[in-house]
Amino acid sequence: MLYTNYAEYNLDTLTLTNKKQTSDDRLLQSRLGEEGRIPRHIAVIMDGNGRWAKSRGNIRLFGHKAGVDSVRDITEACAQLGVEYLTLYAFSTENWGRPMDEVTGLMQLLVQSLRNETRKLNDNDIRLLTIGQLERFPESCQRELREAIDLTRDNKRMNLCLALSYSGRWDITQAVRKLAVQVKQGKINPEDISDDLITSELVTADIPDPDLIIRTSGEFRISNFLLWQLAYSELYITNTYWPDFRRNELYEAIRSYQKRERRFGKTSEQVST
Repeated sequence: MLYTNYAEYNLDTLTLTNKKQTSDDRLLQSRLGEEGRIPRHIAVIMDGNGRWAKSRGNIRLFGHKAGVDSVRDITEACAQLGVEYLTLYAFSTENWGRPMDEVTGLMQLLVQSLRNETRKLNDNDIRLLTIGQLERFPESCQRELREAIDLTRDNKRMNLCLALSYSGRWDITQAVRKLAVQVKQGKINPEDISDDLITSELVTADIPDPDLIIRTSGEFRISNFLLWQLAYSELYITNTYWPDFRRNELYEAIRSYQKRERRFGKTSEQVST
């Protein structure tokens, strides 16, 4: 069924499915773990929802809704692989500039998804975190987020972090402002400001920097995402739109990561010793 405007689109139209893990998939994951190190932290720029929907003659929100299935599959796969942190770029500060009906639809989708998925996250021992300017969201969204975070706060298996109303420049700016206040109050001196001190004031202070960042839809940019934190992250770009991105593509991204030598500015000889 095709949708050409938001008024006729029902958020309940798409049925989200929960698929059981197959024995073949367990074997693939086992081999992946044997081939090399699994990234501790994977970050994803989930791009291409709108283009995916338009290529099918539907409105952009149709693609955002379809993308929820990818979120579930990738979250489940990462937890099964032993990934400790999965950060998803779900809504940037720039996204507020999109047409109001699309933004409203996205807010409704966020609320619905949290209601549908929070208990599943809790049952699977996955902790939900958020980063960004959450105060800009409608109260209904904020309430659902608070409830989901509270319900899952003691979970240990994996941390799922949603970047909502987030931008890297905003993150660095708010950190610098905090440090400026501390300088003004005489708590620190300007020469005390270091990389570690700036890191401690970012909204990701308690989250390790991403080892691997994945961007779907083939765009070669990081779109104001985790600008400070991505300094030494490995990049993986795929032409696949987010609604079509599933665990097999995730495995390919991890295989690519495992083949790389992470030198962090050092030489190969230094890393190998």
